[in-house]
Parts: sequence; structure tokens; C-alpha cells
Amino acid sequence: MEIRWLEAFIAVAEELHFGRAAARLRLAQSPLSQTIRKLEKELDATLFDRSTRSVALTPAGQAFLPHAHRVFEELELAQQATRATSGVVYGTVAIGFSGALNHLTLPPLTRAVRQRYPNISLSLTGRVMTRGGVEQLEQGGLDIAFVGLPIDPSPVRTRRVGREPLGAALPIDHPLAGEAAIDLADLAEDGFITIPAAAGSSLQELTTQACVKAGFRPRVVQEITDPYMILTLVSAGVGVALMPAGISGIMPSASVFVPLRGEQTHMEHALAWLDDNPSPVTRAVLELAEEVLPRPAD
Repeated sequence: MEIRWLEAFIAVAEELHFGRAAARLRLAQSPLSQTIRKLEKELDATLFDRSTRSVALTPAGQAFLPHAHRVFEELELAQQATRATSGVVYGTVAIGFSGALNHLTLPPLTRAVRQRYPNISLSLTGRVMTRGGVEQLEQGGLDIAFVGLPIDPSPVRTRRVGREPLGAALPIDHPLAGEAAIDLADLAEDGFITIPAAAGSSLQELTTQACVKAGFRPRVVQEITDPYMILTLVSAGVGVALMPAGISGIMPSASVFVPLRGEQTHMEHALAWLDDNPSPVTRAVLELAEEVLPRPAD
């Protein structure tokens, strides 16, 4: 079995189209088909159901795919380990983040990585909520994730990198938009824009907790997973939202951020990773993160 056979299999499995897979590999379609047949003969199994209109993985192909991926992951780790012995840090780190909520933490880290380790490639995935980030870390889809604390019991490790009080994002024509600070209870009759509960977002959970603590349950009028789109809908007058204070610097036009009076609810930002991730590149990025994203004061 040859590495190029596995590469061809992965391309077809991901594209589910021999023409697109051939273009991705810069091959003619006929040699690609021959390579897949050689692999199937070697495994004594049919990996794809083929028809004139579609390509689909067979049960054998579905079972083989994660192992094929793992071969390339191990090759990448071997390359990283070899280069690390010469003092050169080289490889790819997959980082998940939610979006606007990380605008104070993600940019300092990515800038520092590019300056310190120009041979590290960052694969950045947005709209990753806390629960999804933890799951992708556990499954190997991410190396590092920005999450909100606390997280559910997990082998994932976390380190706090930010702490912000929640405040109110209001349309500019809201009756309380001009106030220096407000009580959260003043918004009891307003419609709220939140991240869906099913998305597993710390911000959504904190919003509900803060409102209940203020004596009411938020009346949700719109749910959307992108935090910045929540702000956009606030500026459009769809409703109000609770956001961490750091968001005040990137509010869209026609919206304002108003601090809350009284007992504060804080959003705790953290980096998350798996301790048993063997990648020296991931370790290098985590060590650098300790420099540029120190633990905030309580």
C-alpha cells in the first residue's frame, strides 16, 4: 500500500466526485480511478459505490476513512518532531473560536505566532461555540479552542485568558440608550437576541442566568449563532442582547453598549486543549499564549 493511494482515497471520499478529486490532486481522472481500484484490491474491499450520477462511501470506506486520515496526521507529527530537533518549529495548528467574542484574545495570539514562528501555519475555524470546541478537541478536529468557562466534565484542559462583565447592547433609539448604566431588570419587557441554547454557548447560558438573577426570564425574539450578527440585529432594532464589555469597541452603527449596575455577571474566556496532544507545534503555541495572554486578575 502506498501513501499516494491513501491520498487519492481521501480526496475522493471528501469530494465524492472523481472529477473534482482528480482536479484537486492534479491528476487525470483515469489514473485516479486506477489508483482507487489498486487500493480496493489491496484491502479486498469495495470502498465506493459508483454510479453515473453519484459516488458514495460504502460501509468499508466509512470505516477506512478515519484510519487514512490518521496516517497523514502521524506523518505530520513525524515531520514536526524531526524539525523540532533542529530548533525549527514547523507545522499546522488548528484553532477554533466563536468570532467577535474573541476579538481581544485571538488577534494578539495569531500576531505573536506569525512573528515568533513564521513556519507555523494557523488553520482558523470561526463560529465554534464552547460545547462544539470541546467536542472537536476531544475528537482531534482542533488543537486549541477559545471557550467560555465553565465547561462540562472533560479530559480537555483550560486556562483562563479573559474576564469581562456583561453589559447591554441596545438599539440607538432605545429609551435607555443614553444612560450611563442601567439595571438589567429595566430590560425585562424587551425582546432578547441570543445564541441558540442547542449551540452550547457560554454567552447564552450567562444571559439566561443573569436575567433570572435580575428577576425575569428573557423573552427571546431571535436566535443566531454569530455573535457579531447579534449586534447587527440589535442595531436593526430587532431586540436587545447581553454582551461582554470588550465588545463595546466594535459596536455597529445605530447601536450602543450600556454597562449594568449592581452585581456583575462575568464572562470567563479560556484557551482549551488536550494534554495528550503530541504535537510539538501545539505546545509551542500554548507556551507563547502564556506570554501574550496572561491569566487575568479576579
